[in-house]
Amino acid sequence: MFMLQSRWFKILHSLGLEFWLPLPLLGLAFWVGSGLVMDWVISRSNQTTKYLKVDYQSTKEPNIIIMSIKAEINKSQGISRVKVKTVSSVLKELEFEFATTELSQLEAAISQELRLPIENVRELMKNQNIGQ
Repeated sequence: MFMLQSRWFKILHSLGLEFWLPLPLLGLAFWVGSGLVMDWVISRSNQTTKYLKVDYQSTKEPNIIIMSIKAEINKSQGISRVKVKTVSSVLKELEFEFATTELSQLEAAISQELRLPIENVRELMKNQNIGQ
C-alpha cells in the first residue's frame, strides 16, 4: 500500500501536478468566500449615524451695499439683462438675466433675487437709463 502511494506521488511530482491540483480548490474557496463577503456587505444596514454641525453665522448672506442697478430690456428677444454694482470688496458686480420685458415684473424679479424691498429697487433704478 505504501508503495502504491509513493508511486502516485512520484508520478504527480514528475508532472508537476502537486502544484496544479490544489489551484482549482483554492479558486473555488476564494469565489465562495468573496460571494459571502459581498452578500454580507450588500445586506448590511446603511443607516449610519452622522452628525453635521451647522454654523448659522456662516450660512447668513453677507450684507452687500448696492450702488446702482442698470437694466437693459431687449423686447425682440424677450429678455432683460441687469447689472448690479456693489460696494463690496469681494463682489463688485452682479449680472442677471430675466425672461421678462415688463418693468414692473422686472423690478419684482430683481427685488426677489436681491432680497430687497421693491421700493429700494425702484429708487436704485430711477436714475438709470433703461435700454429698449
